[in-house]
Amino acid sequence: MEPVHRKVTKIGNSLGVTLNKELLNKINADLGDDLEIIVNQNEGEIVLRKAPKVPQGLDSRFFELLQANVEQYRKTIEGLKDR
Repeated sequence: MEPVHRKVTKIGNSLGVTLNKELLNKINADLGDDLEIIVNQNEGEIVLRKAPKVPQGLDSRFFELLQANVEQYRKTIEGLKDR
């Protein structure tokens, strides 16, 4: 995937980055969809993705806990893929 360059612009009293329709189509996102932003300060990067929809009856904190566990055990999980 080739990098896409966007400028930080003033939007009202805030700063923001606009995303064109082509970029949003790549993650199947559209107007009104919730996006998830993950900041990785160590790498100086921001990951933006469509937020998962929580199935009915599932606590929304489930995904937070899942993400925390994946990060904590990332090396172990990656080691399992070659077995």
